Amino acid sequence: MSLQATKIVSNIHIVNALLLSLIFSFNVNANSDEVNVYSYRQPFLVKPLFDQFTDDTGIKVNVVFSKKGMSERLAREGKYSPADILLTTDISRLIELKDRDLIQVNNSEVLSQAIPSQYRSSDHTWFALTTRVRNIYSSKRLGDIAINYEDLADPKYKGRICTRSGKHAYNVALVASMIAEHGEAYTQQWLEKFKANLARKPQGGDRNQVQAIHQNLCDIALGNSYYFGQMLKDENQKAWTDAVNINFPNQSDRGAHVNVSGMALAKHSPNVNNAKALMAFLVSKPAQQLYAEINMEYPVRSDVAPSKLVASWGSFKADKLPLETIAKNRALALKLIDKALFDL
Repeated sequence: MSLQATKIVSNIHIVNALLLSLIFSFNVNANSDEVNVYSYRQPFLVKPLFDQFTDDTGIKVNVVFSKKGMSERLAREGKYSPADILLTTDISRLIELKDRDLIQVNNSEVLSQAIPSQYRSSDHTWFALTTRVRNIYSSKRLGDIAINYEDLADPKYKGRICTRSGKHAYNVALVASMIAEHGEAYTQQWLEKFKANLARKPQGGDRNQVQAIHQNLCDIALGNSYYFGQMLKDENQKAWTDAVNINFPNQSDRGAHVNVSGMALAKHSPNVNNAKALMAFLVSKPAQQLYAEINMEYPVRSDVAPSKLVASWGSFKADKLPLETIAKNRALALKLIDKALFDL
């Protein structure tokens, strides 16, 4: 690049930085009674919570909703980012934020006391808000069955299992937990046998797998617990749930695999005190009860009961594996899924 071109690029960067500074310094100075949230969670799940927080504290909550690209946006905004709190839908996205150095420590005693240690980072950078089980749905044609994740590789289910992409974050976390439990070699073989049992190429979301059982395309499917509740409340999807039983795997040994929705304090949060207040509110008993009723997930607090609908599915034993262990196995899980050609 010529010297003149280099100067032009440099000037462009300086102008962009100044513009960002002007835009967001206004926000910072003007928003002492506000807090800014970047959220992967849908509006209907979090707006009631934010409205209650505003009613209680007078602090306005501004939210940017998106389905992807949060880490890229934060990295691009850098120190000029207006984001205070980041809400994600699973552990992998929390780890991505941490790995890219986009979040900061929140040494909150309130959070540490409310959230079990397996559902928060040991360095106080990310925290679970709710938990959800990776269930195995089975056709009612099979009657009541006890089924484990390991059984997905059993030849008796050949051509009878449906699932979404193996590379989706929910399945990657499950595979990471299998690595932690059984090791790399076993998990590789399990993935290959699991793939051989699929009724069709991995596709769609978790609800589509239950729909496929309803349509007699398969007998067994993987799916998160809260989708069951959401389908039960949807007149157009309730018939799908009527065709299946929701099973909690591995109840006779380690317990069912549990993932989380979570939150973190943004690295360059301009409203740190307001952000910490909102994070503390989100794990309070009233907020956890409200969250449980709205989204059909399990409260992360052990002293808050799930909704009556969720409780009607029965109690279960959860795998005690720390999410940090799952996170450490995530890259290897993706490698094994690719090696098994799971999605092809």
